[in-house]
Amino acid sequence: MAAETARAAGLCVDLYEAKGSVGRKFLIAGKGGMNLTHAEPRPGFDARYRERAGEVGAWLDDFDAGAVRAWAAGLGVQTFVGSSGRVFPTDLKAAPLLRGWVRRLKDQGVRFHVQHRWTGWDQDGALRLETPDGPRRVSADATVLALGGASWPQLGSDGAWQPWLAARGVAVAPLKPANCGFDIAFSAHMIRHAGAPLKPVVAHWRDAGGQAHAQQGECVLTETGIEGSLIYAIAPDLRAAIERDGHALLELDLAPGRDLQRLVSELSRPRRGRSVGEHLRRASAIEGAKAALVFEATDAAARHDPAQLAAAIHRLALLLQRARPLAETISSAGGVRLETLDGALMLKLVPGVFCAGEMLDWEAPTGGYLLTACLASGRRAAKGATAWLQGL
Repeated sequence: MAAETARAAGLCVDLYEAKGSVGRKFLIAGKGGMNLTHAEPRPGFDARYRERAGEVGAWLDDFDAGAVRAWAAGLGVQTFVGSSGRVFPTDLKAAPLLRGWVRRLKDQGVRFHVQHRWTGWDQDGALRLETPDGPRRVSADATVLALGGASWPQLGSDGAWQPWLAARGVAVAPLKPANCGFDIAFSAHMIRHAGAPLKPVVAHWRDAGGQAHAQQGECVLTETGIEGSLIYAIAPDLRAAIERDGHALLELDLAPGRDLQRLVSELSRPRRGRSVGEHLRRASAIEGAKAALVFEATDAAARHDPAQLAAAIHRLALLLQRARPLAETISSAGGVRLETLDGALMLKLVPGVFCAGEMLDWEAPTGGYLLTACLASGRRAAKGATAWLQGL
């Protein structure tokens, strides 16, 4: 997006890509159906960026969800709004959009250089690049860095850039897992339920200030714990609790819409010789992975006490031990602190160098919010670079 914006302003643009082809993470993001953006109206859309809502909202003023859809349409890709509000290409694929985009950029004169990995600056301020033909030095009038965070490092975003920026005095917040699953010390028999969905459920948790929150959604059991869209949405609070206390308490209501008294009443019905599992299924529609969680969290005495059993279903307590490793998460938190950048995303300590995308210190849940902000930041950085060059 930065290359497109700069080229449209008449600048000569060279795009250096560390891997053998561009947009590899863009393609991975499209594996489950390319979720381009979200139809949630602003300011609710902006609020998804939490403490960075103000800064990211400023980027969205120039390029919001509607602009993303118009941009895709300009590449011949029509979009639709799904039942969850997520916006997808009609064919649900990323590859046609990426191919059309790269083709248009090349036609417009953007010069692509693959297998060129940036490795910092030399003593004269030139960009150092490692290439198949050996080291290369490039002097640019302005540079936009879009180096990613540290999730999915096999696609190029390995976070290796951090010490090079830190050496120039740029403040970088530690990169952490975002949109991630969490480990739980489940017993061995829970492994057979890995991959099983939990839906619908209501998550209950507390933020860093002790404020109670609740949110309904869906999640999935894994071999090591739990993940899914509901968990990703609240991951910042869970991660902060683990950093502070060594663990995070997550409570799940496995029967949304049924209050505690109703559950007690349903579970107090005569079992008539049925097993606890069958009684759970018949009395309160708890079965499969949900029933497995109930058995995991209760002992035999509790399972035969309607009040205790109902309490477990209503607020099933899970102790989260740690976030999954950064390399396997959807995105990363942390990065170049926005306070080290001006409003045009130029580094205050390194004039002429702009930063964009996931390498910046912001995060958002899945649902199109990540990609929208990445595109908007690329546009903001290129507009800033253009203005800076014109002012020289």
